[in-house]
Amino acid sequence: MKAARIKDGRIEWTEVEQSKALDSHQVRIAISHAGMNRADLMQVAGAYPPPPGASDIPGLECSGTILEVGADVDAFNVGDKVCALLAAGGYAEQVVVDQQQVLPLPKGWSPEQGAGWLETFATAFLNVFQLARVKSHERVLIHAAAGGVGTSLIQLCKEKGIASVAVVGTDEKQQFCRKLGSHMTINRHHERDWQQLGSEGVDVILNPIGGDSIARDQGFLNTEGRIILIGLMGGREGQVDFGRMLIKRQRIIGSTLRALSAERKGSILRELWDEFGAAFSAKRITPILDRVVAAKDVNEAMDYVRENRTFGKVILDMQEN
Repeated sequence: MKAARIKDGRIEWTEVEQSKALDSHQVRIAISHAGMNRADLMQVAGAYPPPPGASDIPGLECSGTILEVGADVDAFNVGDKVCALLAAGGYAEQVVVDQQQVLPLPKGWSPEQGAGWLETFATAFLNVFQLARVKSHERVLIHAAAGGVGTSLIQLCKEKGIASVAVVGTDEKQQFCRKLGSHMTINRHHERDWQQLGSEGVDVILNPIGGDSIARDQGFLNTEGRIILIGLMGGREGQVDFGRMLIKRQRIIGSTLRALSAERKGSILRELWDEFGAAFSAKRITPILDRVVAAKDVNEAMDYVRENRTFGKVILDMQEN
């Protein structure tokens, strides 16, 4: 099969051997589309290796058709249209994955939409609703809010009536996030925008940046507030005010979705669907897609994401390669 290989910080498409016989709980999917995430860019740059035992092919989510099922698979049949949350392997013509990490393609959704929601919505749900245990009266600050995880979290918060503050880098992205449902927007380059937070502050911060952003976040974080660190776009080292943390009983929680077990990922997906499935089915919540790009143009698409130009997700069409 054709799959992505990383060479000198770029992706090359090459022929690789298909995985052999399935384990009893696995399915094989013919991939039609793959979602692009910042974790893929980090892996290509050599900064985010796959978990032990996982493929070195990038790609954390996909949509496609079931080609083969293991002996103990009871939830899916050959020919089913599905989407899958992966530890790796999405940038390929086929992938093998545990059935617990697979969901049926929601009714009325396109395969492009199916490829662009599990990683981002699972990340938003895991970190803010499960780990931070956000409450209905609290306020959530979302860094990089116009990206895939940010647009997902804005919609989840809106569905639950939770106020969200979207932090972005341009005025255009501020307008975009307001239309999506954010209660307040901040252009991170404008000090006057940060002053909007005032004394009310925020209770939960989803932070994919790290570096020096943590100390600033602490200044806006209320007593018993939680910072969930999910990425290191700004570097792996920074300052933490431990005095403020103690006095205000703040928490900083590190979290990654990729390395979790199939059982844990399956639990997250089931609970996400139990909580928000009706909103997904009614299309009150949908994946926000920036563009669909032919797989052969993957490097140009990565450059586009790297330059922070996206409004939502970039999807790779694996059938155009």
